[in-house]
Amino acid sequence: MFDPFLEHLHAGLQDRGATAQEVDPQFAVKQSDKQSSTIRSWLWDVPGFRRWRVTRLDAGDTLQVLNSVAYPDCSLDHPILGVDLLWFGARQKLVAVLDFQPLQQGEAYLHRHYKELTALHDRYPDLSGEETMRSFDPNQYFSPWLLFCRGGAEEAQTSLPPAFEGFMAAYWQMHDRARSEASQLKAEEVADLQLEYDRYSAERDPAHGLFSSHFGKPWADAFLSEFLFPARL
Repeated sequence: MFDPFLEHLHAGLQDRGATAQEVDPQFAVKQSDKQSSTIRSWLWDVPGFRRWRVTRLDAGDTLQVLNSVAYPDCSLDHPILGVDLLWFGARQKLVAVLDFQPLQQGEAYLHRHYKELTALHDRYPDLSGEETMRSFDPNQYFSPWLLFCRGGAEEAQTSLPPAFEGFMAAYWQMHDRARSEASQLKAEEVADLQLEYDRYSAERDPAHGLFSSHFGKPWADAFLSEFLFPARL
């Protein structure tokens, strides 16, 4: 279900001059022992970014997942990109979270970096639900304008594809604008805030349970600490 989203994401990275980096073989591709599940991960070297990772889990009709997180260079204080798309086939349930994840929650920071996401949020009211995400404090590393949906097949096929493309375009626009402006945070502060983001996310990542059920807890523990959030150590 999410292959077109993955292709759009990777094509956009390549258009920006990104080059694929080598991923540890144990994390690049993993096939489940008990279930027909395959997880693949990519790392990209992208101009203007410290780290950009992408993960795709394909469990057939049972489960589909696409996740991506992008950390800007520490010379830039703009938000982290966060993409989480999950499709639970048996229940025909979509969970979608698209956000510019803020390093700070202050009014001045939000005013500087959220013009594009605010406009996109207003364009997709069905992806702007008020329901709180259960695993996270929405006031910590999530913005007031995140695109969030617990929906079904209709949202997955109609609203989500154009919203995803619009989201990626908006993030690139925000990134380009931030590169032309002076950062308000020192590089050391940005590095510390990104580290805190990793620590916070690693402690609460709901996908860890999914990975454990499909690929075993030892592999899932290593994947979380060595690939998803290695900076937290």
